[in-house]
Amino acid sequence: MSGQLTYTYQTPKGVAGALVDISPHSIDSRTNEETTVDAMLFGMGAMVGSNPGALVLKPTASMTANDFEGVVMTGYTQQMTMDGEVHVYPAQTVGVLRWGRAWARVVDGVTPEYGDPLFLVTDGADAGLFTNTDPGTGNGLAINGRFYGGLGNGNIAPVEIYNQLP
Repeated sequence: MSGQLTYTYQTPKGVAGALVDISPHSIDSRTNEETTVDAMLFGMGAMVGSNPGALVLKPTASMTANDFEGVVMTGYTQQMTMDGEVHVYPAQTVGVLRWGRAWARVVDGVTPEYGDPLFLVTDGADAGLFTNTDPGTGNGLAINGRFYGGLGNGNIAPVEIYNQLP
């Protein structure tokens, strides 16, 4: 007899923008307002765009913590290119984890641990990535959440965004 005989509550490590487990969460649909392919990636932090509640953007230095929308999620519905790449396109609808646990992209060289504070980089090449230390005035925002564990596969780690819906 063949078939799956064991089950877990966790999705595999190493998928940026995937749920960490089946704990309660909230994911809203938003449209990517960026104008270039891959300006926004699965697992990055997303900010309120020009039409709040409908559009999201990659973070910029002028944004505040109140502009934080959530983590860009993969719905596993994107078609892979012949080179094995998955892209986020301008005007594409994406899921945004408002609260819950997800695999998020972290700054290269950061090694978070369970319970570390969560900061979003808002300026430079790492804008949209998460870190466990304050990037400094004008370069990052404290996010209402924490790291939920250490590095997974590559530069991703589980984060927990606390319920901050109105």
